[in-house]
Amino acid sequence: MERELSFSVNLDSPIAVYVQIENQIQFAVAAGRLKAGDILPSVRDMSAAVNVNPNTVTKAYRDLELRGVVRMRRGIGVTVSDKGPKLCREKTRAMVCGRVNESVAECLASGMSPSDVRKLVSTAIDSGRGPYEVR
Repeated sequence: MERELSFSVNLDSPIAVYVQIENQIQFAVAAGRLKAGDILPSVRDMSAAVNVNPNTVTKAYRDLELRGVVRMRRGIGVTVSDKGPKLCREKTRAMVCGRVNESVAECLASGMSPSDVRKLVSTAIDSGRGPYEVR
């Protein structure tokens, strides 16, 4: 079953575009917005949605397939694998925890007070901004 999901890329981000696509798919699977058996957008549809070359989307899908997150089947498309949700929950949790710890350490090292860091995090949460969204 194909769900209506929104994906975006930030061309100014230091994170490669194909990795941004991979991460957003993994976030959607980890959060339950994509479930085992769900069909991802076709390469053509995804490339049009995020305005990138289809080869970039193909690389993202292949990487996810190599990790066991999705299955690519001719005539059916790209689907979330049975073990995809568990893999994504584990990977995304480790990834974001690492980023948060690094970001907080950088904030504190730059002279921000713990109170300022908490306010910054609260503001980020309240913004409702998705990953790689440009505003």
